[in-house]
Amino acid sequence: MTDPKMKLIQSLIWYAATAAVSYWVLLAGLRQLDTNREENKRAIEKRKHLFKRLGRTPIQTTPYEDMIACDVVNPDHIDVEFDSIGGLDTTKQALHELVILPLRRPELFSSGRLLGPQKGVLLYGPPGTGKTMLAKAIAKESGAVFINVRVSNLMSKWFGDAQKLVSAVFSLAYKLQPAIIFIDEVDSFLGQRRSTDNEVLTNMKTEFMALWDGFTTNQNARVMVLAATNRPADLDEAILRRLPKAFEIGKPGKSDRAKILKVTLKGERIDDDIDFDYIAGLCGGFSGSDIFEVCKQAAYFPLMEFLKDEKNGKQSSAPRPLSQMDLEKAVAASKKAKIPTL
Repeated sequence: MTDPKMKLIQSLIWYAATAAVSYWVLLAGLRQLDTNREENKRAIEKRKHLFKRLGRTPIQTTPYEDMIACDVVNPDHIDVEFDSIGGLDTTKQALHELVILPLRRPELFSSGRLLGPQKGVLLYGPPGTGKTMLAKAIAKESGAVFINVRVSNLMSKWFGDAQKLVSAVFSLAYKLQPAIIFIDEVDSFLGQRRSTDNEVLTNMKTEFMALWDGFTTNQNARVMVLAATNRPADLDEAILRRLPKAFEIGKPGKSDRAKILKVTLKGERIDDDIDFDYIAGLCGGFSGSDIFEVCKQAAYFPLMEFLKDEKNGKQSSAPRPLSQMDLEKAVAASKKAKIPTL
């Protein structure tokens, strides 16, 4: 006859094993229901790579900051400097004095309120004039981490997550300071508020402005919001008040177009007798982006000739240098291809 105590022990062991299996099955099921699990894992891995790229000791961050960390760029990995942007000399000088110096030399701006660092700067102007390049160059020259805020990354289907992600942008920027929070096409995120606005977007705007004000009153925070837009008139008045410094980045004049041509063709194989001023005169009304595309198209002409000669049996070690005639042909082709504005 089985000992009653032994049966009791066996029953307890059975119940304990059943409970343990049930626990792990339940835990596995809950993990499967967590739709953000894989996304969070990827964010944590990217955070590890981020701190490795930044060359910094890892710091404690929240899961929401981990998601934002995916958009952080090490300034050492930015390949755009002021010298690689043709023209805009006056704007670059003003940005150096008002934005870069306070981020690089905070001790010079720590006393009093008049010399406090800028908390908001707006770059506005037509498409293709170099606003985003300037933003990257500012981060490069100042040594500030570059947080590229994309509205799509702040949106979430879970109630309240959008505000937490907005909050994470500022808290992570504070932990990584000096930092630049960059918002391209800012009018799509912080445009004028209307009664038809989505509730989530409205709450995000309110949260963003409240946190921004917190950094404005903190003189020790080396965090700046840098915004760019093609349509400054569409910005909310409350946002414009928080962007006291605004720089218009317009279409380049003739002298600036010549500088853009020289910067773009620097390091390329070109003829020594190219008249940059003459080519710049042909590019009237072109933006910096347009001029870059002209140079790209011109670079194809020597290559096409080289391939044609190769096909016809003519031997050559390399394509000829880019000539002035190539640039003139590219400008003419670009003008024909332009879509007329209505």
